[in-house]
Amino acid sequence: MKFSEQWLREWVSPQLGTQALADQITMAGLEVDAVAPVAATFAGVVVAEVLERTPHPDADKLSLCRVDDGSGEPVQVVCGAPNVAAGQRVPFARVGAVLPGDFKIKKAKLRGQESRGMICSASELGLEEETSPGILELPGSAPVGEDFRAWLGLDDHTIEVDLTPNRGDCLSLKGLAREVGVLNRLPVTGPEVVAVPATHDETFPVRVEDGERCPRYLGRLIKGVDVAAETPLWMVERLRRGGVRSIDPVVDVTNYVMLELGQPLHAFDRANLHGAVIVRLAREGERLVLLDGQEVSLDASTLVIADERGPLAIAGVMGGEHSGVSAETRDIFLESAFFTPLAVAGQARTYGLHTDASHRFERGVDPLLAREAAERATALLLEIVGGEAGPLVEVAHAEHLPASRRVMLRAARLEQALGKALPAAEVGEILERLGLVVEAGESGWEAAVPSWRFDLAIEEDLIEEVARIHGYNRLPVRRPQARLGLRPDHEARTPLGRLRRQMVARGYQEAVTYSFVAPELQKALLPEAVSPVLANPISSDLSVMRASLFPGLVRALQHNLNRQQSRVRLFETGLVFRGELDDLAQVPMLGALACGARDPEGWAAGRERVDFFDLKGDLESLLAMGGEADAWRFEPAQHPALHPGQSARLLHRGEEAGWIGTLHPAVRAELGLKVDAVLFEVRLDALTQGRVPAFTPLSRYPEVRRDLAFLVDEDLPVQALLDTLRGQAGEWLGECRLFDVYQGKGVPEGRKSVALGLTWQHPSRTLNDEEINELVDAIVNESRQHLGAELRG
Repeated sequence: MKFSEQWLREWVSPQLGTQALADQITMAGLEVDAVAPVAATFAGVVVAEVLERTPHPDADKLSLCRVDDGSGEPVQVVCGAPNVAAGQRVPFARVGAVLPGDFKIKKAKLRGQESRGMICSASELGLEEETSPGILELPGSAPVGEDFRAWLGLDDHTIEVDLTPNRGDCLSLKGLAREVGVLNRLPVTGPEVVAVPATHDETFPVRVEDGERCPRYLGRLIKGVDVAAETPLWMVERLRRGGVRSIDPVVDVTNYVMLELGQPLHAFDRANLHGAVIVRLAREGERLVLLDGQEVSLDASTLVIADERGPLAIAGVMGGEHSGVSAETRDIFLESAFFTPLAVAGQARTYGLHTDASHRFERGVDPLLAREAAERATALLLEIVGGEAGPLVEVAHAEHLPASRRVMLRAARLEQALGKALPAAEVGEILERLGLVVEAGESGWEAAVPSWRFDLAIEEDLIEEVARIHGYNRLPVRRPQARLGLRPDHEARTPLGRLRRQMVARGYQEAVTYSFVAPELQKALLPEAVSPVLANPISSDLSVMRASLFPGLVRALQHNLNRQQSRVRLFETGLVFRGELDDLAQVPMLGALACGARDPEGWAAGRERVDFFDLKGDLESLLAMGGEADAWRFEPAQHPALHPGQSARLLHRGEEAGWIGTLHPAVRAELGLKVDAVLFEVRLDALTQGRVPAFTPLSRYPEVRRDLAFLVDEDLPVQALLDTLRGQAGEWLGECRLFDVYQGKGVPEGRKSVALGLTWQHPSRTLNDEEINELVDAIVNESRQHLGAELRG
């Protein structure tokens, strides 16, 4: 929100300098982003009148002008502007004037003709950024000889305020003036708004079909307007200083009232309205060409202003091109309405728009302001473009208008929150200055909230208001006191920090991605996933809550590959969201992704690419940190995002805990990835579980080792053989290590050789050969009976 300091001081003018005023507004919670002069520095420019214009005798594009600058004697000026004409009032730089850029005006001869000064354009005076097509024409009432800078009030500043979304009431000069008045205990005096009497009886029918989204709609027919009239310079300047470009007098008036009062308005060309103005939801397939020339296909959830033929505007966002005011307009239908914030929220972004109207309606406009704004706009229109105003038609659905709110503020709670006891009279005065109707009681104050303060709903809101108006810098500084005990260290749990450090130690970098992802990306990776869809996403490609860490990691991989990073190692921890809102599971997960070369580039590094087993080794290093590696199992399984035959389900104590595998080739092709990637995700609650470390005495007796090579079916998981072996190897088995898997010459087709090294050790004696042979025989027999394994000769 940008506004002119001079304009603000017409409403309320505290005895503060520009910077002090900006600082005060900032300390009140309305952060000032910038303070800038409204015009560049120049001097020696006055209002002048062009008395005569004749062609230059030696140049087709130049003119000789006689100018009255108020000095008593006309001066001759050579001017190249195509729009200069006799009788005009213009800004004139006398000899000796200094224009922006330290450009000094001197006597000169142009093509042999003397020129004593310069007729200026807006851009030459720093009033426009782009080069002006001609000189700046001033109203006929501009006083000749008056200092142009003083006459136009250019010793002014624009103050730009960055408002938080809850302070929509300050998106107007009226709202900001209210705040400044409250802070300085000054009255606020705005322009008097009176009802404009109707001079004809004609009305245009209005029908509101969706009273819940549009509880109040007002319209007025103004006949016989002159759209060719010129917007007054004072209004053009105020619009410019508010960051709004002048378009035509009708649009300028609606924009001016929006800046002044905070109520967006819209004017329709009466000739392009048919039947009635209807406020309704769009119908599927309807299209609308907007004022900016963009044609949009309307969604059925969009509130529109329509007539009997079709949509005219997106309610609270932007009008349509066909029904807008044009040079041929003679009668206008002026609209002033209250649309609920939820009706407008997100609609502008849905169509790639962000307008001043949508910005205000999304944050909340005073529901009682529509009539005042319509009357103010009508008066300005009649003054500028003329015409005859008809009756103001109102359609209201009182049951859907925001209900009045009463909020209780307890004195004890206020003192506790502020750390300071404020006098009851001061608290009551602050609330009343803010526009609340206050009733004091024994325990505190009950306040009726004004219609323009959407953000005041609970006790804490009133505490914040009292604190900021009293002054944050006047509150006491107290350091919190607390007796802190040592936090217990659960030895059976692996802290998340240790897991992160382990991943970093293995060459990974932590990624932090959004908790919401593109629906197309999630569907490609998890076609059956169900997760909440955001009602008001920050962008269309971040509109679905993630059901897995895979989409975010894959998106980060794409980002890195597009920037020539061929070796990528990423991991992430965070919540995933599964199910609908009424039955939503939020599961903390740890995921990782690897792509590219196995080792960093170097003279001793090979060129092998990372594969499934590299990532599995990294994951197993995490599983071992809990001290319960035997509680985890990998089993072959199918996952829609992972390559068949190169994917596995991760089980923890028999329950599914995650997935690991290579990205599916079809998914990779759909996403445009040209390289393989391996990835996993595992539940954090299972990963952090473990057992308390316990000491086992070291045996002083020798170990006994036996190596066994089994021939088994090639599809048999080695884990099945290990489970069978451990079940028969007895309690003294210390280690079982897989050291070879072989297929080829000497091994029948369809079979594989699995070689295992088994080590036994007794804590109190030496094991003899008979005991070991008995255990080996039991292992071989059990493996033969249940797994079809044979001992390889």
